[in-house]
Amino acid sequence: MSSGKQLQVQSEDQNPQKWRVSLREDVFNSFISQGNPAVQNVFGDGSLFSPLLFGKFFDPSDAFPLWEFESDILLSGLRSSGKSTVDWFETDTDYVLKAELPGVEIYNTQVSVENGKVVAISGQWKQQRESNANDWRNGNWWELGYVRRLELPENADWRTMGANVDRDRLLEIRIPKNYLYSDTPQGNAVVHKDSEFV
Repeated sequence: MSSGKQLQVQSEDQNPQKWRVSLREDVFNSFISQGNPAVQNVFGDGSLFSPLLFGKFFDPSDAFPLWEFESDILLSGLRSSGKSTVDWFETDTDYVLKAELPGVEIYNTQVSVENGKVVAISGQWKQQRESNANDWRNGNWWELGYVRRLELPENADWRTMGANVDRDRLLEIRIPKNYLYSDTPQGNAVVHKDSEFV
């Protein structure tokens, strides 16, 4: 993992109400058409948090099975126009996500794991004015923050995942593979075939 500010990966969030309000396409179109430059930076073309990142509208608060797709294929349109700031891939040992964070002042970027099955990257692009207000994630979350929720592959070892931000803009998340769930034997494992050792 590259150098930079290490983010603590939260393993459990005690807020069961978060992300309950879905971002619908008509609401997003109205919201982004207001012309706010900060909104354009957070949710615009090529952003990890854009509902249009994958070529058609997909609410970023819904979990997406990212590692089931090749980034070169899913992002081909954005890459050909030079608008992509996101990449993901898998190595022999890790699942990796790299993304540029929005070009606005951001507050409290967090990486959390939900029930060991979903990783959520979220933060605020606009601070709440009222200190006693409800958690911003419980309502129209896009008015104050951003999120991208991603389904973890079955063999992802979320307990040892790491996240860091380099130069306050470049997010990198590495999720080691757990070989206990792998179909491929590792090391000096003995494989039984028809009651004989192979």
